[in-house]
Amino acid sequence: MPEELFNTEDNEVVRQRKDKLLRLKSEEGYDPYINETWDRQDTLESIREKFEYLESEQEAKDSPVKTAGRVMTIRRQGKATFADLADETSRIQLYFQINNIGEKEYDFLKKWVDTGDWVGIIGHPCRTRRGELTIMVSEYKLLSKAIRPLPEKWHGLTDTEIRYRQRYMDLIANPEVREVFRKRSKIISSFRETLESHGTLEVETPILSVLAGGANARPFKTFHNALGIDMFMRIAVELYLKRLVVGMMGRVYEIGRNFRNEGMDPMHNPEFTMMEVYWPYCNYVDMMNLAEELIRNAAKSIGTLEIEWNGVKLDLSKPFNKITMREAVKKYAGVDFDAINSDEEARNIAREKGLGNELTGHESKFAVLNLLFEAFGEDKLIEPTFLLGHPTEISPLSKRDPENPDYTHRFELFMYGKEVANAFSELNDPIDQRERFEDQARKKAEGDDEAHVFDEDFINAIEAGLPPTGGMGIGMDRIVMFLTGAKSIRDVILFPTMKPKI
Repeated sequence: MPEELFNTEDNEVVRQRKDKLLRLKSEEGYDPYINETWDRQDTLESIREKFEYLESEQEAKDSPVKTAGRVMTIRRQGKATFADLADETSRIQLYFQINNIGEKEYDFLKKWVDTGDWVGIIGHPCRTRRGELTIMVSEYKLLSKAIRPLPEKWHGLTDTEIRYRQRYMDLIANPEVREVFRKRSKIISSFRETLESHGTLEVETPILSVLAGGANARPFKTFHNALGIDMFMRIAVELYLKRLVVGMMGRVYEIGRNFRNEGMDPMHNPEFTMMEVYWPYCNYVDMMNLAEELIRNAAKSIGTLEIEWNGVKLDLSKPFNKITMREAVKKYAGVDFDAINSDEEARNIAREKGLGNELTGHESKFAVLNLLFEAFGEDKLIEPTFLLGHPTEISPLSKRDPENPDYTHRFELFMYGKEVANAFSELNDPIDQRERFEDQARKKAEGDDEAHVFDEDFINAIEAGLPPTGGMGIGMDRIVMFLTGAKSIRDVILFPTMKPKI
């Protein structure tokens, strides 16, 4: 027995299965990993749909099927064996009878085929006396052997640590998990269909860049050996997409991964998926309308406008709510910001509200406004709600409100107390943009790692002329969470970031 095949960490079942594989090759001369295809003509779901009409003890002998899948369970009963076969679409019972497949093939089945193995099946459907749709097997082929057993009898894998680290086992054991990721695919496809129905071009922009701009966040840093320079994983695609609008590409969008070197919790993963879209000749009001359309269409794509997350139901057919940040702080924190006249007064109120530990002593009243909203208002926005009236100070890429320049034409969309979208009437005044970048640079010099970088080339771009533009980013993972009812962002990312095992 080749010792190199065995790992000291293998449990006894794995060691037995490896030994069985060696014996299968040596005793039978059968290699289950040879380069051979199987012409699967029927999925299990299509078989179920086509033969749903069969009644108890009825067979469809003149309607052969050819399918394939993974053996999930085996129940041997002398000269007959029942098994459950699963593929990516459904599950169905198999019936192997010695008189149908022959003694040699039946002995091979008993000796060599285990749960977890992949098999090709030819047979005809029937319905058992108990009403179970079944394939009466006439031929089968072992296509690939599984060395590792199925988790906890295949239907009971609940350990989240194992589920996230070994997503393949999670997908095998929990069909509802596979369904979540199918829905995710439908949601993203729906976004594309809606955007493209509005004449929006899908583009791709760099993931690696010499600057990490477009958001206030801490980036991942790397080093490019050939160029001898530091580079960063992107935290947003905003600045590249607006360059494309300058370059007369028209309406553009991108759905792709962003990377932020920040904390991890049920709402945050360092690697996540964003959709960003930019429409020339539009503003943030157009983006509000688009946000509602995108989310409604996505919900419809998976079957319903009535969703439920953490036991709270929402009806997405209703118009989304609107509230300004000042209105939210007045309503939920009891602070009328229009009556505050100085930064110090604002900081004192924050201290009275128990937020003293969040202050450095240098915050402006506008920074305090945002702090109060995050502390008292954010988690109250359960119904889909557009939060408006963000201070200019915390919105370095957004156009000012001409009637009140201390605030901007910006919104954040909240659902279930969580932000899912951020949008602006994009700042296209290069002089104003330069001043705001300089303000952010000062904050970064003072120790704010998440302050926006100064991007000279982006200023050059809008000096070439950025038309009036509406732009928006939507966190796709959170949208998928809320539309599918998933509790954690890790439940909607196939391979979430995990701390390595020591």
